[in-house]
Amino acid sequence: MTMQHRRDFLKHAFLALGGLSLPGFLPRLSAAQTGTAPMRFIFMHRGNGLFPRVCVPPTLGAAEQEQEKRNHAFEVDLDKHQLPEWMGPLEGHKKNLTIIQGLSGKMCTVGHHSWCSSLGVYKANERPSSIKWATVDFELAGLFPSPMEHIELACFPTGGGNARGSLDGIAKGFSARGPQQPNYAFGSPKIAVDEIFKSVAADKTGQTQYQLQRRVLEFVAGHETELARQLAGIEQRKVGNYAGSIDDIRERNRKIDLMADTVRRHVPKLDSKYLAEKMTTLDRQMGHAEVLLASLISGLTNVVSFTVDELGHHYTGIPGIEGETVNMHDIGHGKVIGGIEAVEIRHRTELHHMKVMEKIVARLKSVPEGKGTMFDNTMIFYFPNSGETHHAQGTEFPFIVLSGSNTKLKLGSRYVRLPYWGMPGHKTLGNFYTTILNAYGNPIKHYGDPDLSLKLDQTGPIKEFMA
Repeated sequence: MTMQHRRDFLKHAFLALGGLSLPGFLPRLSAAQTGTAPMRFIFMHRGNGLFPRVCVPPTLGAAEQEQEKRNHAFEVDLDKHQLPEWMGPLEGHKKNLTIIQGLSGKMCTVGHHSWCSSLGVYKANERPSSIKWATVDFELAGLFPSPMEHIELACFPTGGGNARGSLDGIAKGFSARGPQQPNYAFGSPKIAVDEIFKSVAADKTGQTQYQLQRRVLEFVAGHETELARQLAGIEQRKVGNYAGSIDDIRERNRKIDLMADTVRRHVPKLDSKYLAEKMTTLDRQMGHAEVLLASLISGLTNVVSFTVDELGHHYTGIPGIEGETVNMHDIGHGKVIGGIEAVEIRHRTELHHMKVMEKIVARLKSVPEGKGTMFDNTMIFYFPNSGETHHAQGTEFPFIVLSGSNTKLKLGSRYVRLPYWGMPGHKTLGNFYTTILNAYGNPIKHYGDPDLSLKLDQTGPIKEFMA
């Protein structure tokens, strides 16, 4: 077998194992297994921008409205204000809610597609060579290890923006495990369940497939280890890395097997509409939420990234125009679809995103953990992956954050407008992620690339959020 053929074989073997088996998915004991509750992080991001104006509480006073109009920094208590209508599903969780305005990301790729820019804080494109380092979600996964480390779900674009994989398949996602290492995401709830929970599959076919894959791994690991002994220099290191990665996967599987009883109790029983060959975008998003919840509650992972849509995704199932297939690029350019204005179509899709978010929060609040619930140890982020609008400049990345009581940041019931781009005290995406990483044990001075057009000190966390 030639070196190139061997690499191709391993690549396809890894993908056949669900993308979760690619190098970088290191097997580690979960914090739950060590007796302490881990923190959990969910990154929900959407394409086509998120207008800052739609995130403003409609009940601001005259002075606050003027500050908002001028993009001046201020803060209000959300308990004293109404939420924007599309955030209505979160009304019951207002004490856990923080709306953050004013973060910029001009160092990212913005506009139509951003790939892993908004999670990595650097300019990226569809080529793996553009990936500079691990995205922030993978950095957090390293701080709170779990058997599967990280899981990514996506409503894939079908009109550009990723590797153009199948809408229902496994393809390059929007996170990165490390330099030049794209992550892989599940496109449908069904394939996600089949792959993530295959070790405890109830049907005989699923168990046979799982055992067969384990034997393939054993064979390949032994073969590559023996081959590495016969080589020298860089080729020996390459083959040795392949063998080591396969051993890591085998060890991960062993640890998951030890959790089999717990995992089996939390295998999601998906409604038939989430298993259908043709499902609406809205059903796909809810189905992914079920998989996300089962993966967290079972302890398989502590970090999930969820692309709820991307600019190239063609929406179906939007209320009022259920029969239409909506090109979100057209919405970005203000096109009327089925008699509905583009801004209203945005509103309806964003309202549904909040319903998905509320479902996740409510379920986690229902699961006991320690002296409270799983949500106490959870942070959920909703944000645009490409800036403030369709053709964004990266001056604003609004964030909707829901956080539990054990969060090590000063959040909850806050609307915070930070100084606008270029103003004294302005903060970037890099500052926000630095804040999160610092709070949970990574002392990094600055995560991501700086904005070279800003004549400001861009290092350190955001003081307003430090507990």
